[in-house]
Amino acid sequence: MTAPVRRGRPGHSLDSLLDTAVAVFIERGYEATSMDTLAERLGVTKSAIYHHVRSKTELLELALDRALDGLFAVLAGAGDGPAIGRLESVVRGSVGVLTTELPFVTLLLRVRGNSEVEARALQRRREFDRAVTELVRACVAEGSVRPDVDPALTSRLLFGTVNSLTEWYRPDGGLTPRALADGLVTTLFSGLRTP
Repeated sequence: MTAPVRRGRPGHSLDSLLDTAVAVFIERGYEATSMDTLAERLGVTKSAIYHHVRSKTELLELALDRALDGLFAVLAGAGDGPAIGRLESVVRGSVGVLTTELPFVTLLLRVRGNSEVEARALQRRREFDRAVTELVRACVAEGSVRPDVDPALTSRLLFGTVNSLTEWYRPDGGLTPRALADGLVTTLFSGLRTP
């Protein structure tokens, strides 16, 4: 059985509410954002927001889960085959998630664990990081990635680069997500692969 779909007022869907909430959380900070602020930004009453969600905390949780669910879907979709191909797939897929869900990933990268929701999100990020590190270890074991760099460091460097895209990538900047992923993979993987 599926949960019943909540219907919003005309012109205000849960998606548009989330988009606005994430923008305001990034702009002002989660703690400094009130439901009054969100209602004002949306041009609605607080009760219109509460028609979709129970609290500001629920908005944060939905936003963080959207970014994390995308990243975990990339891991799950990496498939079989050589570890280096799966690692490349995860990096490319993560760039795709970042470019598609840029504000949501930006918010995810800014949380510090100040609440239960943020702490859970950080725990899930650590799980993702561990899975990528294990994938790098598999690459080393198959001989496709340099063994002289610690796999955890390699993983951090790869995803430090991917995550840095939130600081400068702009969807309207003329660089397609595919070109971005191609450039990143070409540059990073040429230094990772064994000769």
